[in-house]
Amino acid sequence: MITYSKILDLAKRALKTPGTYHAQWFLTSRCNYRCKGCSVWRERNYEELSTEEVKRGLDILRNIGVLEIVFSGGNPLLRDDIGEILKYASRYFITTVYDNGSMAINKIDELRYADFVAISLDTLDEKKNDYMKGVDGAWRRAMEAIRILNDEGVNVGVSPTISQINLYEIIDLTKYFTSLGIPVWYCLYTYDYQPGRGIFSIGKENYEYEITDYKTLATICDTLIEMKVRNPYIFITRKTLEAVKYLALTGKRIWRCKAFRNFLVVDHLGRVSGCHCREPITTIFNLPRIWRSSYMRMLRKELNKCTNCIYLCYIFYSVHDGLTGILEITLDQWKSIKHVYKRLRTQI
Repeated sequence: MITYSKILDLAKRALKTPGTYHAQWFLTSRCNYRCKGCSVWRERNYEELSTEEVKRGLDILRNIGVLEIVFSGGNPLLRDDIGEILKYASRYFITTVYDNGSMAINKIDELRYADFVAISLDTLDEKKNDYMKGVDGAWRRAMEAIRILNDEGVNVGVSPTISQINLYEIIDLTKYFTSLGIPVWYCLYTYDYQPGRGIFSIGKENYEYEITDYKTLATICDTLIEMKVRNPYIFITRKTLEAVKYLALTGKRIWRCKAFRNFLVVDHLGRVSGCHCREPITTIFNLPRIWRSSYMRMLRKELNKCTNCIYLCYIFYSVHDGLTGILEITLDQWKSIKHVYKRLRTQI
């Protein structure tokens, strides 16, 4: 849960330990859905770190300067210990956890520890959403989860993945949920450029999903930029939208990848990489030994040249670089931050 003392602690740590501020932890590869644009559920590797091992890993991330952590999978809510993990993580990090909408209602008490709960929902069209998720009833469960969590005072948001199959619906979906006071933040469909070789398989190549109408994608970015002026519930920065728009119109990037500089990933086995598409370089427990080594400096330079993927989370933490990037995000999202604090005050 977001508290004033935690915000103060995060600010002090940001100034004291400049470093990799964001981490994504794939807590499990287990998933109860069969999304057509995803390959996680196809892996069927059910090994996982124990609760205490995850806590040890979180301590390490805190010591190297991480301020924000996202728990995903698979579906992290399938872990019986997710409440204990969220409670521990939320002491030290801005903590977000993802769910496909199937588990959240049964884990409300556990989710109260998280700062944000992201429900994956790609369209307002029930049949289309169930088709995309590969499970009948997925849309109804997600919509009910969003409503109940919001009513219960949990900071829930909707996270659609923008793809060709729902491209022309994104603005309407955004207007619908933000009109209810529910934040929306976005993913962008892409797929793993070296399937089977990365630390964790996520994006599966699917021609039905691959964006071909780049002009409309650019128009969506313009529309969201305009909407953000008056709408505090759009949780994506102007700078990120401008980067995506430029890519859509020109095919060129205005950012360089900041893997291991601004972000890193940890998988369900505790292996660490700059992004999920790359091979692991070490384990979370051995990371402190090499973190400030010449090898890591070389690796950051190498990854800085990578142009192989367009995962939106990696774009976001690349265009907003270092401590300056945190200030950029804070200024851009100031209305959103005030919304969170206003809600916090009503809960106290």
